[in-house]
Amino acid sequence: MNRDYELEITKRVDFIRRVLNDSGASGIVFGNSGGKDAALVGILCKLACDNTVGIILPCGSSRNYGEDKADALEVAERFGIETRVVDLGKVFAEMKIAAGEAVGLTDDAVANIAPRLRMTALYTVAASEGRLVAGTGNRSERHMGYFTKWGDGGCDFNPIADLTVTEIYEFLRHFNAPESILQKAPSAGLYDGQTDEADMGISYKSIDDFLLYGTASPEDAAIIERYHSRSEHKRRMPEVYEE
Repeated sequence: MNRDYELEITKRVDFIRRVLNDSGASGIVFGNSGGKDAALVGILCKLACDNTVGIILPCGSSRNYGEDKADALEVAERFGIETRVVDLGKVFAEMKIAAGEAVGLTDDAVANIAPRLRMTALYTVAASEGRLVAGTGNRSERHMGYFTKWGDGGCDFNPIADLTVTEIYEFLRHFNAPESILQKAPSAGLYDGQTDEADMGISYKSIDDFLLYGTASPEDAAIIERYHSRSEHKRRMPEVYEE
């Protein structure tokens, strides 16, 4: 069965416009990371709202200042997306020093600082200009819990949350996105050499085969179940006391 991309694009654009209209916001801001998800979100948001701004947010990784920034700029130029840069490198360093005075920092704790600083920056821009923050997480990441709670997992709306990584790439090819985006290994850019698949110990193809077709090797199924079960708290709103 052939996918009707134009129909889906229309529906996603309509969704974004409805959310904007209901909120009374005047525009959209998203983190233009130079990755696949950000590229697709930026394209869709620009189609829905000309007042869309992508923020490049280098933070703690030399890759952020090089390859990722270049790829982000290429996407922005090709699709006419306004671009700004908020350099979080110094803030990241200061946060590590400040928090390190209160606790012995673990590697995981440090890795999660950058996504939370980035979301803070996006909401600061949004609050200053009456914008909504567009999320860039995909279905594969959400199922695995491969996102930072109150970091890249936070947003006002998300137009691609139902799409697996495989489907993200298919949409980007439909849009004729830059090859640099299509060829690079998925990475959160948390530190130099970091890739999503190496972190999780499983390929996105395996995750997507499980999500889309229900097929997985016993080894892959065990990894998927482990990640999904231990990250359930990330997919829920906070527990609140009620009488």
